[in-house]
Amino acid sequence: MSDKKADLAGPGISTYEEVEKILPADYVPLLPPLKRMKALYMVKNYIEENLAKELNIQMVQVPLIVSKDSGVNDYLDRDGSRTPIDFPCGLGLEKRIEAQVVQAATKWKRMALKQFGCKVGEGINTDMRAVRKDYFLDHDHSSYVDQWDWERVMTADQRNLDFLKDIVRKIWKVLYGAGQMAKENFPELRNSKYPDFPEELKFLHAEEILEMYPDLPRKQRETKVIQEYHNAIFIIGIGWVLKDGYPHEMRAADYDDWVTPTITKNGTEMHGLNGDILVWNPVTKRRHELSSMGIRVTKDTMKQQLTISNQLDFLKLPYHQAILNDKIPLSIGGGIGQSRTYMYLLRAAHLGEVTVSVWPDELKRICAKKNIFVLE
Repeated sequence: MSDKKADLAGPGISTYEEVEKILPADYVPLLPPLKRMKALYMVKNYIEENLAKELNIQMVQVPLIVSKDSGVNDYLDRDGSRTPIDFPCGLGLEKRIEAQVVQAATKWKRMALKQFGCKVGEGINTDMRAVRKDYFLDHDHSSYVDQWDWERVMTADQRNLDFLKDIVRKIWKVLYGAGQMAKENFPELRNSKYPDFPEELKFLHAEEILEMYPDLPRKQRETKVIQEYHNAIFIIGIGWVLKDGYPHEMRAADYDDWVTPTITKNGTEMHGLNGDILVWNPVTKRRHELSSMGIRVTKDTMKQQLTISNQLDFLKLPYHQAILNDKIPLSIGGGIGQSRTYMYLLRAAHLGEVTVSVWPDELKRICAKKNIFVLE
């Protein structure tokens, strides 16, 4: 059970000895670096254009820094293990602004829906950049993060699993289409070593996955289910405590709704209007998360989740006050990892092959032995 607890937060493999074991020993890049960049930008344009069509969302500007007092920064989980970078700004001010580098634009987007005047069924998408200093740096975690952070206005009667699944299917249609487009334009990606991208995405609740693999920690459960059940799944209900006494994964209390009851199966009530898209990566031979998303909290579910998380002091912050006082709309939204998606669709073994970041010398040494060369 201690393994389960350790697996709840803090992404990454956690030791470079383990990283060396899991990185492929027979890796040969299918595209050289410059051609990979050409493919990457074709994929980027395709995804942005088609997300706009499928979800009716418009690309907008997004902040890299926010005021600490606004409460709009993303804390990623609820155990306090991943904190943002703080710094004062505003030379010449009597009291400088306490600012933070964003970790994601999750809360800002919901506020921005009102700022941009979005109506029901309309929304925004962003080319979000962030810094997450508390990540373990391995083959698919970087301190520099890029995401398509999107948000869309919805109605109260759309707060159900059918609506969530419909949006998820539209996103998967775009990601699958981007993969097919990349292979058409870059025939090198049609390699018999790797199977085609799964066209269908299947849905499972976190409680159902626990029933299938009751003794395994979360990441091992995810690995098993995408190996044995289906290579592309959406895991519903991340944040609520499951039958074994642990949530599938820690999830922040003030954006996704993970307390609302949604499914009853064999007498078991399951919770959550959120989830993650996970795929099997045939290059790394590992689980690969592409997106985290969900229907957002109402004022009632936010208070319930903050109570569970012992974070009711957040209610005084402007973002939380806006929800409490019905100043911002009900919404659904999520983040799609850009570099994670490029890595998956372009058959790269390491995030550093599709994004420029800082990497430990030890990791670069391990990668070089495996014929993996990261961008710097």
